[in-house]
Amino acid sequence: MTSLIKQTNQSTTTRLLTLLNVSATSLKKRRREEAEEQANGETRVVSTTPVGGSNAPPTVKKLNARKEMIVIDEGATPSGEDEGPNDKEMDSDVEMEDKAHKESEGGKDPYNAHFGPDSSYLSDSTRISVDNRKWTTSDKDVGKLGRACVLLPEGAASPGHNAVTGLLDKLQATFEDQLLKKSDLQLRKDLLTTIGSYQDLYLTKRDLKSQNAYREVISLHILNHIMKKRRRILKNNEKLSSLQKDADPSDSNALLDQGFVRPSVLVVLPFRSSAYHWITAFIHQLSGYQVENRARFHSEFTLPAGAEDKLLSAPAGTYSEDHVANMSGNIDDYFRIGMKVTRKSVKLFSDFYSSDIIVASPLGLRELIEKERSADYLSSIEILIIDQLDVLAMQNWNHLKLIFEHINKIPKQSHDTDFSRVKPWYLDGHAAYLRQSILLSAYETPEIRSLFNKNLLNVSGKQRIQSAWAAAQVPEGIRQNFVKFECNNAQAEIDKRFEYFTTRLFPVLLKSAVQSVNTVIFIPSYFDYARIHHWLKTQESVTIAVLSEDSDNRDISRARQAFFSGSKAMLLVTERFHFFRRYKIRGIRNLVFYAPPDHPQFYTEFLSYPFLDDGVLAEDVTCKVLYSKYDYMKLERLVGTAEVGRLIAA
Repeated sequence: MTSLIKQTNQSTTTRLLTLLNVSATSLKKRRREEAEEQANGETRVVSTTPVGGSNAPPTVKKLNARKEMIVIDEGATPSGEDEGPNDKEMDSDVEMEDKAHKESEGGKDPYNAHFGPDSSYLSDSTRISVDNRKWTTSDKDVGKLGRACVLLPEGAASPGHNAVTGLLDKLQATFEDQLLKKSDLQLRKDLLTTIGSYQDLYLTKRDLKSQNAYREVISLHILNHIMKKRRRILKNNEKLSSLQKDADPSDSNALLDQGFVRPSVLVVLPFRSSAYHWITAFIHQLSGYQVENRARFHSEFTLPAGAEDKLLSAPAGTYSEDHVANMSGNIDDYFRIGMKVTRKSVKLFSDFYSSDIIVASPLGLRELIEKERSADYLSSIEILIIDQLDVLAMQNWNHLKLIFEHINKIPKQSHDTDFSRVKPWYLDGHAAYLRQSILLSAYETPEIRSLFNKNLLNVSGKQRIQSAWAAAQVPEGIRQNFVKFECNNAQAEIDKRFEYFTTRLFPVLLKSAVQSVNTVIFIPSYFDYARIHHWLKTQESVTIAVLSEDSDNRDISRARQAFFSGSKAMLLVTERFHFFRRYKIRGIRNLVFYAPPDHPQFYTEFLSYPFLDDGVLAEDVTCKVLYSKYDYMKLERLVGTAEVGRLIAA
């Protein structure tokens, strides 16, 4: 372990020294070019393509207001902390705010305790405990959020701060005003108290009815964090500018208030509609602020003018509540947008290195990372929000994993960073140990739990809200047969399931005159679907139709008609197809779940579809669910928390 720590420290030191050398070389070259231009009587104007790719605005300002000209000035504030007119006005505001809010200099403030130059929680012992996954586990009541499983690094003390007292005065007033207008005020208080400690939080059962409350409270927490950081930097800028030439240089060395780059918050979301709701929540918290590029934001993140959203316009009950919440609006999954917050304005579509908040989809970030071959804008992320993880699981999970591979790494370029003001734990490569991550999902999956266990390294601890599930509602009288296959190796589970299905379960279906026709085989995983589909095509006695995420409208229409008419005996349906399309399928008499679905409502919906046909009775419908002990989380949502243990032990 000691050898490993030494190697890691040497690697970080090497990268940092390289970065410093590149920074010094670039600075000398830039000053030499400026001197030559001034000697020639030229004005240096730089026009650059902004980081953010095709979704980000250009940075040369023209009449359409989507571009801006950047004049390079030696006196510019480093790390993208450009000081515009609004920022200068903030200096006087900082003085007034600090006098009224004594927490700004006190060590009791959660922000200072967690993200100060000498963090109260970061030490060699806590880092080693996190690296070795040595956590002390306990249960805690977090009010309306429920019961939480609290994990602290061995030997670490739990944060004891109150989030409400950590809010800046203006945001505290905003929060209290919201409480007067909301019926879920206790949930909001409990959530703000929990995340205000800067521990990680994983909400495992996000309620659709409370999603607006989650967005508003978390956005308030984020803005509080950004404003405290920004005001500290501006205050230190003023101190540095007032230093006398003969002042003790050690005074400026103590002003450690920055990361490598400006962006400190990353919000990862599945669709543009999700980003629209989140950014609207940010703007809602900043009443009276001027919002730049609002019209462009509305145009690019909502449906085109004149387009009708059939999910919202349909009569109530036509589509399920979760489908309307997830799939209404602009569901483009390729986007990224920067947000810059100043004293009285919010700029949307700001260049990433000038932004405080980055809102993006996994696909949008992946494309930019691969195009630029760099993710330096993620090097100083202090708060990470990933919302709708259940929806992201229906996209490409590898995109999300790539983000974690690049976040909080030593940057490849300097980006005009003033290293004399960078906090020590950034220079040591320890930013990931202080990053706060907040995960929100409608349900748990092994992939999300793995993300929580392996990628959340916060030394101040992390909390996972525990969820209890009732059994899924199904029509009374339907025979539900849960079929367990034995498997003692998680890596062999895929092959064992395929073997059991092809050699034992499927032959039983073929032998039955009833179950060999009008049968839907529901397959959650696309890879399992591809394997089963290929195998079924080799079975001469079986006629099949398929509905997968690859099916176009013509394929869908033909498959549904063929199955309903009986010309195809069996229909393969993938979970992703049903998630995105939600077609009601007629002609079903037998249901076979190759594995329990991730979404418990899908189980309920498919068991209700047989009754779309007239004269169907409950005893006419059969249901088989193939499972192993590794399907615990999925089974819990189908049979309920009270019964899942019995099924697993069967």
